Amino acid sequence: MVEIIKQFGGYTGIINIVICLAGILLFAGWLIKTSLGRNALADSIPRRNNMPPYLPLCVWAGWIILSALGNMIAELLSDFGGLAEWQEALLSYSSIALLEIILVFAMLFTARLFFARRLRGFGFDWRTIGKDFKVAMINLLAILPIVTGLVIFVGFLGRLIAGDDFQMQRNEGLTTIITYPQLSVRTVVFVFAAVIAPVFEEILFRGLFQSMLRSVVGRAWLAVVLTSVFFAMLHPWMHWPALFALSMCLGYAYEKSGSLFRPIFIHMLFNAISIILVIYDSAQHA
Repeated sequence: MVEIIKQFGGYTGIINIVICLAGILLFAGWLIKTSLGRNALADSIPRRNNMPPYLPLCVWAGWIILSALGNMIAELLSDFGGLAEWQEALLSYSSIALLEIILVFAMLFTARLFFARRLRGFGFDWRTIGKDFKVAMINLLAILPIVTGLVIFVGFLGRLIAGDDFQMQRNEGLTTIITYPQLSVRTVVFVFAAVIAPVFEEILFRGLFQSMLRSVVGRAWLAVVLTSVFFAMLHPWMHWPALFALSMCLGYAYEKSGSLFRPIFIHMLFNAISIILVIYDSAQHA
């Protein structure tokens, strides 16, 4: 996910400068309007639910265990089948995608049981989808300069400590896209990273974890912060600051609107642009 920021920061064109300045102005306006964010979630309404506090952890643990089992099965099949490396990658991402689709339906079924007003109370109201997409683009634009700055700062610290050879760790999916140019691999990775993963992760982290924490701690911003810490720590440490900032944006969008569509759209756009930029950059250097 952080790859988009590396690409964004690497170009010096007028368009990118304008985008960055627009984002800074949007974020500055939000800070002024909300008294530095203190009043931003004053009108946020808690999502009524009777979900057990341990439920999100159970789902997360199940995801980790099933993903590990899926990878083991994929490796066994590739060993016995004599598959090429790109076919192994295709099989691996296809299995993970299938697993997350199954878990998405399981989480939606769970939300219908525990949330007041069922899926609408959980954050899926189809009447708001158009507005959510528009606001998601604005939210993403506003947070990009902050995430950009954090990535640049981490890179600066890395070079300061480790020397000029320091490199930011690349996202595994983006590495796969660069390594294997086969259309089937790139299509599966794109669908997984830009559609399936954002839906799965936002339902799990924002929908379940953040809603549970909001019910426990009783404060919207604290629930957003705690969820963002957990979300960032599940990724490579080099990406923690940037992903924490992005997750704060995702969590805020959910609490402000009560709609899961909004953080899902932000997440989808971020990942999709990341992949497009990586493919474009690899084509330029081919």
